[in-house]
Amino acid sequence: MKQKITMLLFNNFTNDARVYKEGKALSGAGYQVDLICIQEAGKAMLPHKEEVQQGFQVTRINGRKGMICILSLLIAILVLGLVSGKLIATILSALCLVSLVIPKVRRMLHMASLIVEMTGVARCRKPDFYHAHDLNTLPQAHIAAKFRMKQKALIYDSHEVQTSREGYHGSIHGFIEALYIKTVDFMIVENDTRAKYNEKIYGFLPEVLHNYPELDVTPTKTTSLHEELNLPQDEHILLYQGVINPGRGLEKLVAAAPFFKKGTLVFIGNGRQKSELETLVAKKSLNHKVKFVPQVPLANLKSYTEQAYLGFQVLNNTCFNHYSASSNKLFEYIAAGVPIVACDFPEIKKVVQGDKVGLCVDSHDPMSIADGVNAIMENAHQYNQFKTNITAIKEKYIWENEQHRLLGYYTKLGGESHRKQTN
Repeated sequence: MKQKITMLLFNNFTNDARVYKEGKALSGAGYQVDLICIQEAGKAMLPHKEEVQQGFQVTRINGRKGMICILSLLIAILVLGLVSGKLIATILSALCLVSLVIPKVRRMLHMASLIVEMTGVARCRKPDFYHAHDLNTLPQAHIAAKFRMKQKALIYDSHEVQTSREGYHGSIHGFIEALYIKTVDFMIVENDTRAKYNEKIYGFLPEVLHNYPELDVTPTKTTSLHEELNLPQDEHILLYQGVINPGRGLEKLVAAAPFFKKGTLVFIGNGRQKSELETLVAKKSLNHKVKFVPQVPLANLKSYTEQAYLGFQVLNNTCFNHYSASSNKLFEYIAAGVPIVACDFPEIKKVVQGDKVGLCVDSHDPMSIADGVNAIMENAHQYNQFKTNITAIKEKYIWENEQHRLLGYYTKLGGESHRKQTN
């Protein structure tokens, strides 16, 4: 009988490459993988049930069942308070119900209902392993794995540094992580720098699983970026792909754009900072120099990336999560054969300078970014050498090599991944 894994993920899964690759690797090795994720509010409705491949199923929850549970509880408390004459219970439950007219309260209630429903669905599963992707699913996975007669193995797969992350309350998230991390049976982080950081604050060294892209040697160009953006075919596309959020140095890219001697800066993606950048571009009259493309499906992204002359990864040191990043897009640029202009943070610098596939710059300084871009564009020999080096190391940073770590980790926990894969 196949061993079963229940994974928990607090997004809609459509663009989560890491979870997609892990689920495929484990199901391909003989496990039955059941991913519970959410239908994100305000986004296109996705199937409640979906099969990624044989042995890898997805279930999306929308929070309705959790909402019903919470509302039923509040109404029950109100009724009991009225019947028993408990004034405080009656007033508090009534205030909670009335407060639902406030949008922020409704959003918080919806979040709570998603957590409640995810916990309930996960608890009803009967897997051999629970696999929590990031801190926002760890409490739910903990309840499902440990609050039962026969406890199950709990894996904590931390994609980010939860205690020092852009837009997060480090002290609160740190407290929650410290509370639950004592209950996990196995922890995975994204690189060695983050593993050592975890050892420093929690006293143990987690295992590492790099988020390398899958090897794809087939040409994938389906859409011409030059045609889509009405650019001449010989125009150099200087690409940033990914989430457009604060702390990623994107406003510095816009500030650097007027000093690029050639090329058009192109952003592909969506995020909290996108409207701010669009306003900044219009204010500086840079619409001819800076272009925006909406987020594209993960399956089509490589076809866009391959058309770039160079790619940017210019994170700013606003938190340890950024400083310690390996960066998905760094390896996606390499997979697409695109030289890189990058920040000089340890994990990124180790690849860019170590493998000589681009230049590291001061990502906090627009002129340093511009100088790096111009240096690459004005030195054809150096650019061609970067391209040659990328070709030589392409298969160094691929998921097909890295996935064996994941299968090995499950073997340590009592899984049979390697045996199943080789038979």
